[in-house]
Amino acid sequence: MQLSNRQLFLLHNAQTSTSPLMLEAEKAEGSIIYDIHGKEYIDLISGISVSNIGHRHPKVLKAIDHQLQKYMHLMVYGEYIQTPQTLLAKYINDLLIADFNGPVSTYFTNSGAEAVEGAMKLAKRYTGRSNFIACNQAYHGHTHGPMSLMSDEQYRKTFSPLLPGVKFINHNSLENIDYIDETVAAVFIEIVQAETGYIPAEMAFLEAIYMQCKKTGALLIIDEIQTGCGRTGSLFAFQKTQIKPDVLLLAKGFGGGMPIGAFIASNQVMNSLSENPILGHLTTFGGHPVCCASALATLQVIVEENLMEQATIKGKYIHEYIKKHLAIETEGLGLMQSITFKNFDTCKLIIDTCLENGILTDWFLFSSNKLRISPPLNIETSLLEKALATLVAIVKKYI
Repeated sequence: MQLSNRQLFLLHNAQTSTSPLMLEAEKAEGSIIYDIHGKEYIDLISGISVSNIGHRHPKVLKAIDHQLQKYMHLMVYGEYIQTPQTLLAKYINDLLIADFNGPVSTYFTNSGAEAVEGAMKLAKRYTGRSNFIACNQAYHGHTHGPMSLMSDEQYRKTFSPLLPGVKFINHNSLENIDYIDETVAAVFIEIVQAETGYIPAEMAFLEAIYMQCKKTGALLIIDEIQTGCGRTGSLFAFQKTQIKPDVLLLAKGFGGGMPIGAFIASNQVMNSLSENPILGHLTTFGGHPVCCASALATLQVIVEENLMEQATIKGKYIHEYIKKHLAIETEGLGLMQSITFKNFDTCKLIIDTCLENGILTDWFLFSSNKLRISPPLNIETSLLEKALATLVAIVKKYI
């Protein structure tokens, strides 16, 4: 007897939990995912802030097809001059040169976790130091380096020992800012703490960290893997503040659906990776030409169509709609919004019922009682209204 895709998935695909959503997708377009039976699902989570310009955007598809006609992988990253990498790096420079007070260099990776790994090595190499500071309940990835920046013992303990020399401070607390001293290579922060339910950082907190980094010589690494590429209402969330990064991290929505990440720094900082030793940081597929072509098209769509403004408008609409119909406050910034329920069981029941009714939502890694709303920035207003109406009706049924 031939096994179904569902059975094959459970038998041969490595499982990350005992309760995957099990949506069997057939195709996706815009803000809609279709299953094998043709049922439509409105995507309110964008693959966890990945599909910022929706699924299979025509300009992204065109850029991918154009590059496929030329070449795909040629050589390990950094050896050959490849036009898609060069054009993307130049475009990023033009977007960020004012924020970095000069030219920037981009090191392309395959994912956000790899961008964090590279940034950790860069900080060690540039400063000659080995310690790091991160926030409690921050999320920077699941490989060993990023997991060392994760405070939650539920996720850490099975994989210990992790990297030494990491201390944690509380998000939005000025307590223990003096942990940032002359032994610290870098401080990792999120402008919106993503996996605790989209909690924005307060300006006093950000400024205190920024000034302490300047005072001690620690690098300030801003993780915009979820907040970047227009999602908070500006192209990068730090641009809503008075602080500037020494290193900026991108991934997720950066690639328009293709796997790509990046760590970005001034030429002075980044060039420290090129010697002592040479080839101190390598990646085979980082900066894959097809992924770079997709990322460039994605950034151009966001900038040229001013989708940052759409994130602000639609984020405000979601907040006001939920508050009006449920008398429940949402939390977040732009199209990063969350709803808090009394416990995980209630939240999971609502998520599962939404799935049955064609709405894709999810919970948060460190706040399992909160529901995530982060649709594509260009989601049609009619689809957003339909999704919210369905969500509200379901929530009213269970609370």
